[in-house]
Amino acid sequence: MAKTLYKLDLSKSMEEQAHPGHNRWHPDIPAAFSVDPGTSFRMECKDWTDGQIKNDDNPNDIRDVNLARVHVLSGPVYVNGVEPGDLLVVDILDIGTFQDSEWGFNGIFAKENGGSFLVDEFPEAAKSIWDFEGIYTTSRHVPGVKFAGIIHPGLIGVAPSMELLQKWNEREKELIMTNPDRVPTLANAPNPERAVLGTLKGAEFDRVANEGARTVPPRENGGNCDIKNLSKGSKIFFPVFVKGAKLSVGDLHFSQGDGEITFCGGIEMAGWIDLKVDVIKGGMETYKIQENPVFQPGPVDPNYNDFLVFQGISVDDKNGKQHYLDANLAFRRACLNAIEYLKTLGYTGEQAYMLLSTAPVESRINGIVDVPNACCTIAIPTKIFDKDIMPK
Repeated sequence: MAKTLYKLDLSKSMEEQAHPGHNRWHPDIPAAFSVDPGTSFRMECKDWTDGQIKNDDNPNDIRDVNLARVHVLSGPVYVNGVEPGDLLVVDILDIGTFQDSEWGFNGIFAKENGGSFLVDEFPEAAKSIWDFEGIYTTSRHVPGVKFAGIIHPGLIGVAPSMELLQKWNEREKELIMTNPDRVPTLANAPNPERAVLGTLKGAEFDRVANEGARTVPPRENGGNCDIKNLSKGSKIFFPVFVKGAKLSVGDLHFSQGDGEITFCGGIEMAGWIDLKVDVIKGGMETYKIQENPVFQPGPVDPNYNDFLVFQGISVDDKNGKQHYLDANLAFRRACLNAIEYLKTLGYTGEQAYMLLSTAPVESRINGIVDVPNACCTIAIPTKIFDKDIMPK
């Protein structure tokens, strides 16, 4: 059994922990502990909001969540002997829930506070609580479904170099300035509010808090990729940008649909993860893995093989305008088509939306060359329902 090298007290906020984690990316955040290549170890993780969401029926905590706090991460882990230009090899050995915290949450963020993929159709906040029983989950807020989860880290990544961090901040600032008043925002600039930076104090804390990149998007270092099949048994090859790599992890999900479309997001949970790290010296150049990580999914997957699949094409549903091979629009149309169908089964639009974001639905870009329409699909496993959902 892997030894726990990063332990948390769920009753305390991240900055109150014995060794605080962090919620910004920056090369100067001190490591929480160090290991040698070949070492297996356990890390405990808080939910991504640092405990802001409660197990109750009131969605106001989703509406009012302070997004400057997210994502609270465990780490960083310094891997001895690893240098820039190497590949850090990370095996996800196992992931689990805490016995005294066997529940999770999903939510739709309000348009004024984060928004979501279908923000125009669902501008108000909503929440669903999910209870765990072994590998299965059910919700009192989305009745009539029960499914097996694929527990995975929504966020896992290594620290950027200072040069890479500056590149992120410059390009995202440029995007923000194309429409600085947009709601929700196009990107999140560095923000010192509610920053947690490990053991940094004083002037060094202030400097890093003002420079550190937000953890919201995936980037070259991995980060918030939200890949639902990145579960136990998976292997990740990270390009290394700083000495020791400085690996961090968090944002655990009990389950998630492809796309994590409600933004809050999968079934969010606190829990633990067992990792093993190793190194391929000079691997970035040898294997040309230089811009983004490479993943090998694990062999564990829910055994669902019967799906009802909804298609979408790149034609705007609001005005009928034809768009050229727009996969984002095509996927949006597929999701809306699925929600309209689920509403005929008795679900509200909000329940259907949260179900697509939490259940192990499969999404695809099926066609991206047949001008002018891209074609995307979202596939719902039929056996998660307690009744026949097929058209008759």
